Order: sequence, then C-alpha cells, then structure tokens
Amino acid sequence: MNTGPWSRAEFTARLRAVAADRYHDRHPFNARMHNGTLSRAELRRWILNRFHYQRHIPVKDALILAKLDTPALRRNWLRRIQDHDGGRDGDGGGEHGGDGGGGIERWLRLGEAAGIDRARLLSGEDVLPGVRLAVDGYVNFCRLRDRLEAVAASLTELAAPGLMRTRVQAFETHYPWVRADGLAYFRSRVGQGGRDSAEALDLVLDWARTREEQERAVAALVFKCEVLWSLLDAVETAGARA
Repeated sequence: MNTGPWSRAEFTARLRAVAADRYHDRHPFNARMHNGTLSRAELRRWILNRFHYQRHIPVKDALILAKLDTPALRRNWLRRIQDHDGGRDGDGGGEHGGDGGGGIERWLRLGEAAGIDRARLLSGEDVLPGVRLAVDGYVNFCRLRDRLEAVAASLTELAAPGLMRTRVQAFETHYPWVRADGLAYFRSRVGQGGRDSAEALDLVLDWARTREEQERAVAALVFKCEVLWSLLDAVETAGARA
C-alpha cells in the first residue's frame, strides 16, 4: 500500500473536496435561508447565535498567531484579527463595509438591521448551549493542536466567498425587511475569504510534507466543517422546539 505523501495537486484536491462536500451551505437551515422560507424569528435566532461564533474568530486567530514562528507569518495572521476587531471601537467600515472596518461591528449592524438591539447581541443571553459547545470546541482545537491543524481548520473559507454571494442575493430577494446596510459583513467576506483561504492553503501545502501530516490537515478541516454544521443543528433544533 502506498503511504507516501500525496502530490501537491492531489492534496489540494482533497482539501477542496472537503470544503465543497461538507461545508455548512448544504445544511437544511442554510438551504431554507437561501430559498427564503425562514421566518423573522428563525433568521433573528441565527443572527444572535452566529454572533457567538463571530466574536470568537479573533480569539482563535490570536491562538494561531502564537504558534507562528516568524515575523512575516505573524504580521500576515495579525491582519485577520484586525479584519474582525477593526481599528477602533465601533469601526465597521462605513455603510458599505470599507477596508478599515471590523467584522464584529458589521455583524452587530446586521443584527440592528434585522431589528435586534446590539445590547442583546453583546449580552450573549440568547446563545444556545449547543452553539456554545461548538464554538468552545473550535477555540480549544486551535489552542491545543499544532499550527498545521489549526490553520487547516480555517480552510472552510475556501467555500466562503460563494456562500457570501448567495447569501447577499437571498437577503436582497427574500428578506427585504432586513435593511440593506446590514449586509456589509457578507459583502466584505467575499474578498477577505478568498484572500485568507489562498494564504492558508499555501501554508498547509508547505507544512504538510508526509502522508500523516496531510491526513491530519484533512481531518482538521472535516472537524471545522462539523463545528459549523453542529452550530446550525442547534439553531434549527431550537426552532423545532419553539
């Protein structure tokens, strides 16, 4: 049995296949979001719970940053934290989410555009237990695993730009009650997700030199897909119980 490393092309194809086949755009809740059948309560429940994930993105990126061993790598990864935290409090990049804005602020504005008070979002009181477990699991994964696995887990962003485009169109078509200025987060992630996934993919391809390392990278990406899927499971199940 051949246990040598996959070629760079085959390894890339395997990672892209995971992102394409297991990404949460296939989840029934996301499918209903995009075909316009979510109620206002369901969409607001998702915005509230997804914010718990959003606000932990810079936390997991700080944990990854601490694993990087060169100034160049740290500078590049630091940009991801700034992308979400912004340059200052309240920095959302203006009405259309310009380059200086932060993703956390943009998500707060999405909530406000959907009729959710930002104090309610920031309180975290509405976050479901299953969502907390999923997010904690991802943060702890990035804390405890090596840089290869932690960065490989971020490669769900390979599929993010397409999802963001679909989501903007779905909101504009099916949820006109959400103010248009609230969609800045989705618009900004089209470019950021493409850039970030390309950079992370290059790192994973360079770092994983053996078959064992490559398989660990693929498994890390599968795990991250399962985190995002579990988050939606919790949101959907809560709706079924309501």
